[in-house]
Amino acid sequence: MDNQNHATSWREDFSMILKTIEKGWWGFVDMVARLGWGRLMLTLLLTMMLGGILNLEHMTLLLSLVAILVKVLAIGKHRAEQEADRAIARSEKAEQQAELEALRRQLAETRMSALQAQIEPHFLFNTLSSVCQLMETAPDKAVVMQKALIRYLRSSLPEWRDSPGETRLGQQVELSRAYLEIMQLRMEDRLKVCIKVPPSLQSARFPVMMLQTLVENAIKHGLEPKAEGGAIEVDAKVLDGKLRLTVRDDGVGFPDQPGQGMGLANIRERLSLLYGTAAELVLEAPEDGGTLATIAMPFALV
Repeated sequence: MDNQNHATSWREDFSMILKTIEKGWWGFVDMVARLGWGRLMLTLLLTMMLGGILNLEHMTLLLSLVAILVKVLAIGKHRAEQEADRAIARSEKAEQQAELEALRRQLAETRMSALQAQIEPHFLFNTLSSVCQLMETAPDKAVVMQKALIRYLRSSLPEWRDSPGETRLGQQVELSRAYLEIMQLRMEDRLKVCIKVPPSLQSARFPVMMLQTLVENAIKHGLEPKAEGGAIEVDAKVLDGKLRLTVRDDGVGFPDQPGQGMGLANIRERLSLLYGTAAELVLEAPEDGGTLATIAMPFALV
């Protein structure tokens, strides 16, 4: 009888511990989700510095990575749920075919917004890890990488909060410039960057995250796999009333079936939603190697 009572008491204690852990975890998730990106990054940097003082670098780095992942997932999930709820609520009231067509477009834009509202977790994790390593070996480089990461987040977070379909080309260029500066610190002499976007086109309308997707593809699939690295060039001009933005690299070139990746498929889908047949994404393999990606779309100023 005493053994049975002891087993019952042990199960109750264990259940209470699990509930306490679960409550603490969801409290942590809720706190991270509500905390702004600026305050979160400052908190994580201070935490990592404190971890270095207490010789808990690995624990604080793991905590930082978990917090960022939770924040990223919370933003995407929350926005997707909000947009889906609005779209469903409006679709229930729609009676005419024209209204239904407009709602279908909004649902498609909801999918697009959910895509835009995601920071690449591996990129953030690797960057934070690099900052931690450089703090020990090259503090000056660590500061430069930290500032580039802050510029990257500052350029991208406002548009994710407002979730527009388009923004200024200049803002997208600054986002990619900060990303490329981080990649240059990581790849060192293996990466050369040239951005040629004239001031007159900085205020041109351009879909959010499309340039960044092309730049990331060029790095990930073209230049990083190449032992000696290479160069990436971003160029923009207006020709026959259309804005033509190109991203060229001299990396390893096309895979066997180019243009089938999820990122490129999303670009094509979003261009179709925004501009119909007036815009396109074209991929080419230059004779001297590498990849040339071109987005052509109607030119307009914000």
